[in-house]
Amino acid sequence: MSEIIIRKEGLAGRATLNRPEALNALTAAMALALEGALDQWRDDADVAVVVIDAAGDKAFCAGGDIADLYAHGTAGDFDFGRAFWWQEYRLNLKIATYPKPIVVFMQGFVMGGGVGVAGHASHRIVGESTKIAMPECGIGLMPDVGGTFLLGRAPGEAGVYLGLTGGRMGPADAITATFADHFVPEAQWDDLKAKLIGDADITAIDAATQPAPEGTLVQNAAIIDDLFSGDTISEIAAKLAKDETEFAAAAAKKLSKAAPLSLACALVTIRQARMSDMKAALQMEYRFSHRAQEQGDFLEGIRAQIIDRDFKPEWQHTNFDVPPQDIEKMLADLGPLEWTEKRDMP
Repeated sequence: MSEIIIRKEGLAGRATLNRPEALNALTAAMALALEGALDQWRDDADVAVVVIDAAGDKAFCAGGDIADLYAHGTAGDFDFGRAFWWQEYRLNLKIATYPKPIVVFMQGFVMGGGVGVAGHASHRIVGESTKIAMPECGIGLMPDVGGTFLLGRAPGEAGVYLGLTGGRMGPADAITATFADHFVPEAQWDDLKAKLIGDADITAIDAATQPAPEGTLVQNAAIIDDLFSGDTISEIAAKLAKDETEFAAAAAKKLSKAAPLSLACALVTIRQARMSDMKAALQMEYRFSHRAQEQGDFLEGIRAQIIDRDFKPEWQHTNFDVPPQDIEKMLADLGPLEWTEKRDMP
């Protein structure tokens, strides 16, 4: 059975992620297949709209296939991961700049690579079960796939909070944080898809949209802006430690489990992304991911969280006081290896 089902139906190009047993985790082959389909449909006069969805109830896509990345990385094959990220980021930008409407239906978990596929589409639909998150700092990576671009556009310091803690967004919070556009009850999704396939009438989305169930970002906006306004991870951690609210305690606990180097680099890139376009954000993210296996904590994070599951990673840094030069090394220009959407990895 194909891991991604590509076909044309009516006026729509359709792509269905089809690994429900693996929470539709995105493989390199799936990313390449989706990119190839988008390239074909761009100039196909019979395709007026693209519809992307996923099989199963639990997840649209819970991330990239990191077990495969771990196997190659621990064997010293760092180029496998680098090539995957390179192509994946090219796909992310292609989705963001696509000339035809792309409508994505996000049920269940949407994390990491799933955000890269869904978060940059022109019409992003969430439902009752949607749970979106960028938890990469917990595995020694950092928000990527254009995630820093989205986080940088969240109101106030919400993007910093979500990027550092990996906090989950329900449908309302996803819309508030710029990760989604429309809440449509999931019972109506099949009818809406049929409408889009039949006549490609995008206004049908607006007609089906309803108010999302209440979220938490808006009601916690003031405390988030206060606690996550520090210039460094140490400053943010100190603010959290001084605050006696349950919210601060929960956030501090999440920070304590993440890789300090990842947190420090994420803080810098999310703030920089506020003033950049998506291509520049992806380029900065690639600088980190290119180095994540060999110089960062990524392989150790995967070992502790996914492979051995002892949940006791031995990070390079034992506290939040990450030296500025260590951040600079991870985010420095890659020279001839800099990411670009116009060619494959050199």
